[in-house]
Amino acid sequence: MSQINLHPKRLRIVGVPMDLGQERRGVDMGPSAVRYAGLYDRLTRLGHEVQDAGNIPVPGRDEAAVRSERWIESGSGGLRHLSAVVKACEATFTVASACHNGDFPIFLGGDHSIAIGTISGMRANGPLGVIWVDAHGDFNTPDTTPSGNIHGMPMAVLTGQGRTELVNLGRPGAKLRPQDVVMVGVRDLDSQERINLAHSGIIVYTMRDIDELGMATVARRALARLNHLDRIHISFDMDAIEPGVAPGVGTPVAGGLTFREAHLLMEILAESDKVCSVDVVEVNPILDEGNRTAELAVELLASVLGQSIL
Repeated sequence: MSQINLHPKRLRIVGVPMDLGQERRGVDMGPSAVRYAGLYDRLTRLGHEVQDAGNIPVPGRDEAAVRSERWIESGSGGLRHLSAVVKACEATFTVASACHNGDFPIFLGGDHSIAIGTISGMRANGPLGVIWVDAHGDFNTPDTTPSGNIHGMPMAVLTGQGRTELVNLGRPGAKLRPQDVVMVGVRDLDSQERINLAHSGIIVYTMRDIDELGMATVARRALARLNHLDRIHISFDMDAIEPGVAPGVGTPVAGGLTFREAHLLMEILAESDKVCSVDVVEVNPILDEGNRTAELAVELLASVLGQSIL
């Protein structure tokens, strides 16, 4: 194995064991699975200073399952476990916004709704670009969601759409401008979500784009799109990867990134030396096979932090 010549970083591992943004159980064990897969030792061997800061407290399902918070199919705008998700994301915001002066946080989810807290917190420290690697757009709102699950909404929330409790988390209003976001690997969108995302101003590279252009071109175009920014956050949902490679996810979609495409993306982003923080989310060890998905998450984090498999 070779190593990209990156300056040693002060890494801070933070678990956000939240499964409140969706229905399937088990994703709250994702941080433990990734740690068990050897994350600390792998990053230490790359020459980084690594601190495991433990987990952010998250309300349990029993505590959060208040009848008035359950989604109501009548379209009232109710969302599953809304106040509990807000509480957990506020705690995550506090931790993320305190990461500065050289700290490089790695947030281990949990479902993708944690990104409302992580990205809002990182954005509090200055302009921020986001590369959103996901099979889904996560661009639903209470008016478009077919499920009421908040993990399908974080990018809409971060760009200023949705429930005020979420949009105003940390500080009032949108945290991201559409021109500061690039999505990679998208292949499964709800009908109205597709329309809204197409008109949002966000650059979206679908799996067809990756098939036609190749991952190297997509990665470099993503960086060119965000060239006006000095800091980039990667939010990586493991369901972006082909389910046969990463089976331990709650919402698998066939036709995803290959092992090499995922690594190449992370290697090229690492070479930019602009990545300042990362989310890895939706690892569900209950659905996994021999912790394969968590082990792949460790490999991908190693790639974005200086290790190349070529």
